[in-house]
Amino acid sequence: MTSYKKVAVLLGGLSAEREVSLSSGAGCAKALREEGFEVVEIDPKTSDLSAQLHAAKPDVVFNALHGRWGEDGCVQGLLELLRIPYTHSGVLASAVAMHKQRTKDIYQAAGLPVVKSIVVDRREAAARHLMEPPYVVKPVNEGSSVGVFIIRKGDNRPPEALGSEEWNLSNEMMVEEFVPGRELTVAVMGGKALGVTEITTGLEFYDYEAKYSDGGSKHVLPAKIPEAITKEAMRLAEAAHVALGCRGVSRTDLRFDDTGAKPRLILLETNTQPGMTPTSLVPEQAAYAGYSYGKLCRWIVEDASCDR
Repeated sequence: MTSYKKVAVLLGGLSAEREVSLSSGAGCAKALREEGFEVVEIDPKTSDLSAQLHAAKPDVVFNALHGRWGEDGCVQGLLELLRIPYTHSGVLASAVAMHKQRTKDIYQAAGLPVVKSIVVDRREAAARHLMEPPYVVKPVNEGSSVGVFIIRKGDNRPPEALGSEEWNLSNEMMVEEFVPGRELTVAVMGGKALGVTEITTGLEFYDYEAKYSDGGSKHVLPAKIPEAITKEAMRLAEAAHVALGCRGVSRTDLRFDDTGAKPRLILLETNTQPGMTPTSLVPEQAAYAGYSYGKLCRWIVEDASCDR
């Protein structure tokens, strides 16, 4: 049984995923209060995070930040220096998993299935086709499908937005072969996969709007796919969690390409701090595996430590 009593929930932050993090953090804070913890909510955007933590004096930090500066090893490093136990993955796993190409390099080294990709400056990606369409262009270090473009067969050139002076995301972009088929995701909790969800959307792809707008997407749990594919997707997610050195809860996204003669599963990315609103994918899979939302949040807190 954990000795943690006072929990600081980090939420909001400075990234493009601020609004999602505010929702995740508010949900977790409410659930943890209902589980009997004393909870203080801290938004790093409002004032100095170190000072806020010093004033709050929490026993443990529940990191509900998403995206850059919260999910990429920066906050984890601060918490290590302050010696405050924290949730989810540590400095190295967080930093590596936030960089999509570094993640794929580790997948590949571990023998996990990926597709061809290159990393270029966004202006180079805007100037000409760097691989035969269809392909995907996305920032190497953003989440929630922020800044993602799909270039289809027949498109004359990449989107002009990539070369815009108003672009406010990373200049480093990954250009990746497009994988047709179905969107799957697998949550891993303590090294064990919880289930496989298929995500369907009426939009062009599972983008920010599809993820967070009412009715933007539908979650099918368990996914209606062959049992062998379910088992393999869960195995791959567990292997990705281990290869990246993740801790606590992670969520790995895959494509199930059933359009050709030989079906295949392709790993896309691993989220070290996945969405945690009550209706997010991880809480849904946890409920499917027998964990209420409150019990999931409690488990994450009790799993917290330094030196992750």
